[in-house]
Amino acid sequence: MSGLGKGITTASIGRLLKNRGYRITAVKIDPYLNIDAGTMNPAQHGEVFVLRDGGEVDLDLGNYERFLDISLSSDHNITTGKVYQTVIEKERRGDFLGGTVQIIPHITDQIKTCIRHAAEEELDNKTHADVCLVEVGGTVGDIESMPFLEAVRQMHGELEAHDMVLVHVTLVPVDNMGDHKTKPTQHSVKALRELGLHPDIIVGRSECVISGGTKKKISAFCDVPPRAVISMATVPDIYHVPMEMEKEGVADVVLEYLDLEKRTPDTEWYHLVSREYTNRVTVAIVSKYGIEDVYISIKEALKHAGRALSTEVDIRWLDAETFDTAELADVDGILVPGGFGKRGIEGKLRAIRFAREQKKPYLGLCLGFQLAVIEYAKNVLGLADATSEEMGPGLHVIAILPEQEEVEGLGGTMRLGEYAIDLGENTLVARLYENTGITERHRHRYEVTPSMIADLEAAGLVFSGRCGNRMEVCELPDHPFFLATQFHPEFTSRPTRASPPYLGFVTACREERNRES
Repeated sequence: MSGLGKGITTASIGRLLKNRGYRITAVKIDPYLNIDAGTMNPAQHGEVFVLRDGGEVDLDLGNYERFLDISLSSDHNITTGKVYQTVIEKERRGDFLGGTVQIIPHITDQIKTCIRHAAEEELDNKTHADVCLVEVGGTVGDIESMPFLEAVRQMHGELEAHDMVLVHVTLVPVDNMGDHKTKPTQHSVKALRELGLHPDIIVGRSECVISGGTKKKISAFCDVPPRAVISMATVPDIYHVPMEMEKEGVADVVLEYLDLEKRTPDTEWYHLVSREYTNRVTVAIVSKYGIEDVYISIKEALKHAGRALSTEVDIRWLDAETFDTAELADVDGILVPGGFGKRGIEGKLRAIRFAREQKKPYLGLCLGFQLAVIEYAKNVLGLADATSEEMGPGLHVIAILPEQEEVEGLGGTMRLGEYAIDLGENTLVARLYENTGITERHRHRYEVTPSMIADLEAAGLVFSGRCGNRMEVCELPDHPFFLATQFHPEFTSRPTRASPPYLGFVTACREERNRES
């Protein structure tokens, strides 16, 4: 079933293998007909994660990048839409020489081609992966997943022995008496076998640890060795999952199936994610979405920064349409994330004004950057009708990017992916990055109106980061911490390498807490 944690399981197995010195890459298969996640409602589907090449993808790829400390391309997200689009384009060109185009072999062949291409793509250090993880999204038995599972079945027959291991993640619920029930797993494995696939490893998801007796029962009914039945109980922090799976011995089982050397794991990761907190701060995130998965990268980036600073970050989610400004008085910092549309804009502007005037640490991201500029124009320059072109009539201090004016369609047409940014010397952002040249990821259609820049700067707003003539960062020099970025630094934050803006923000929040106490 969906929502069990296949993505975290995949990323955790990859982390275990990486800890043993193996080079890892990953692929996410999404069986929906969308070409990518870019036009999907985040309130329904979760965060749209942006890759280095501008690919708008499922949030699981964000987990892959964070757990494995790698950068992936859009080739690592395979969707039904992508596969069918490619096959239909080939048919229109006449590539199939008049033959009838069918699910088998044409669609399944294309799926296999996509998997192999992603597996063979160079890693960041120009080497190639030893192991490629492939997560097949969806549910066993769903009609939309059938072509992908058939492609996996075919690959199993085409690959050499020990070149493939199949891990099946399944639900092991607990009844009212506290006993684990194995029937869902038995039926799930039965359905998988009917498709010609036999799991080598079964990962049982449960609220509590699965007993040895339950493992033996699953082993007997599903024809999997007891050591290959892995308990994956719910843990407080997703970064603890690799540690729990390490205890279950899953890495050795995987390496045995793949006929790879069993190496002693590097334990640095486990020490990092187990670090105890000595401080605590509260951060208000003012957003129009009440679903935390919409901002999963922001949550994780705050966690990365907090762990690096031994500071636990408690998040207070505030609805931009209904919150009271008084709710901001006892928080240590305010964050306004990205988003689209005008719903909740007035509330976000109130939060930014409060942060600016009350000297609360502020971090603005994408729309949070644009609204920081609008708030400054309204309340410092006195331009009451200052707004964004996205929001409707008024004085447009934020305007649509020139190259976006003639864009047709919404999918993949924004300013997406990595762009180089020049940072001003002796600025807050340059100190945070310890550099004056950086590269970060973007997802937006609007920018600061060029004709407004001089007036804003004359009034005291500092544009400390630029990409050509585009404003990328703004800050206030007479404020403890007021920083906003057009880019999304959370997309490149890692547990082992916290994002500089988030590190600076959490540090400022900690100083605010200490000052108040």
